[in-house]
Amino acid sequence: MLDMKFVRENPEIVKENIRKKFQDEKLPLVDEVIEYDRQFRDCKTRADSLRADRNRISKQIGGLMAKGMREEAEQTKQKVAEIAKELAELEEKETVLQEEVHKRMMVIPNIIADTVPIGKDDSENVELERFGEPVVPDFEIPYHVDIMETFSGIDLDSARKTSGNGFYYLRGDIARLHSAILSYARDFMIDRGFTYYVPPFMIRGAVVNGVMSFSEMENMMYKIEGEDLYLIGTSEHSMIGKFIDTILPESDLPQTLTSYSPCFRKEVGAHGIEERGVYRIHQFEKQEMVVVCKPEESDKWYDVLWNNTVDFFRSLDIPVRTLECCSGDLADLKVKSLDVEAWSPRQQKYFEVGSCSNLGDAQARRLGIRVKGENGNYYAHTLNNTVVAPPRMLIAFLENNLCADGTVKIPEPLRMYMGGKDKLVPNAK
Repeated sequence: MLDMKFVRENPEIVKENIRKKFQDEKLPLVDEVIEYDRQFRDCKTRADSLRADRNRISKQIGGLMAKGMREEAEQTKQKVAEIAKELAELEEKETVLQEEVHKRMMVIPNIIADTVPIGKDDSENVELERFGEPVVPDFEIPYHVDIMETFSGIDLDSARKTSGNGFYYLRGDIARLHSAILSYARDFMIDRGFTYYVPPFMIRGAVVNGVMSFSEMENMMYKIEGEDLYLIGTSEHSMIGKFIDTILPESDLPQTLTSYSPCFRKEVGAHGIEERGVYRIHQFEKQEMVVVCKPEESDKWYDVLWNNTVDFFRSLDIPVRTLECCSGDLADLKVKSLDVEAWSPRQQKYFEVGSCSNLGDAQARRLGIRVKGENGNYYAHTLNNTVVAPPRMLIAFLENNLCADGTVKIPEPLRMYMGGKDKLVPNAK
C-alpha cells in the first residue's frame, strides 16, 4: 500500500505506474482516492476545530453557574449540545470517508523499480543469467511420474480417491528423497546465518490482507469455514505476519529468517500434461527465506536471497537460470521480482522452481511493521524467496540425475540425509 501523502503529491507518477502494469481500469482510483482523502481531511479539520470550541465553551459553564447566571449557562450548554451533534455527524462521515480511501489504496499497485522491464505478462520476462550447463542426455527422459513409479514412489490414484485431483502419496525412496531435500535446505540456510522457524500453518484474515492483494487471495487461499482462518499458501505469510503491529529497534535489523511449512493453494485453471503429476498441486512443502530490513538495505538483500537459491540448486548439480519479471507479471505489492528456473532435460527448457521478491514497505504499511530509528519511526522493507519447494523440485532433480540404467544419482550433500546412499535403484533392478 502506498503512502497517501505520496499519492496526493504525485498522482501522475502513480497513474503512469498503473499504465506500466497494464491495469488501466485502475486509473480512476487515483483521482477518486485523492478526492475522498480531501473530504476526509476537511472533515477532520472541522471536527478538530469543533472539539477546541467545545472544550473552551464547556469551561465557561461552571463560571456562569458560580455567578448565578443560570440562563446564560443553559444557553452555553445548548451550544455545547449543538457542537456535540455536529461532531457525531462529522465523526461518522470521517469513518465512511476513511473506509473509501482505504478500499482504493488497497488495490492501487505499489511503485515498481526503475529496472523492471515493461511487459504485459510472463511471456515478456527477461532472462538475466544461466548457471551450469544444461544437458540433454542421449537416452530418453521419462515423464516424472513414470520415473517415480519405477521406484514405487508415487500413488496418484489413491490420492484422487481420498482427496481429488492435485494431491499425491509419496512412498519409499522418493518420499525419503523429498524429506532429504527439505532437511538439506534447512541446514543450507542455517549455515548461511538464517534463523530457522516452523510457523503456524493457518493465519487470520487481517494477516492475509496484509501480505497479499485481494486478487491473489481469491486465486490462492483456502478459507476455514466458519472461522477467521486461512491455510497458508507459503510460510512467508506467517513469517511476515509475525511482525504485525510491532516497532522493531533498528539494532534488531536485519531479521533473516528461514521457515519450513506445508503450503496449500487452489491452483485455479486447467493445465497441460507437464503440469500434472506433482508440478501444479494443491498441497506441497517448502523451505522459504524472509528478510525484514532497513529500506536502504533491501536491494542488497534481494541479491543475497536469489543467489542463495541458485547456489542451492547448483550444489545438487541442477542447471538454473534467472528471469527478471516484467511489469505485467508483478503482483500489486511487489517492487521487483526474479524467478529461478531449473533445467528440464525432458522438455529441453527451463521451468520455475522459485521466486524472489522485494515488496518495499507495502506489507509493512498494511501490517504496521515499523522501525524505531534515531530520527523517528519508519516502515521496514520486506523480502521473500523460495529456497526449495518439493515435490516440484523433485522433477528437476530426478530428470537431471537420472542415468541410462534407470538409477538416480544422489549428489554428495544429500547422502547424509539418505542413509549414505549414493544412488537410487529402481525396484526392477
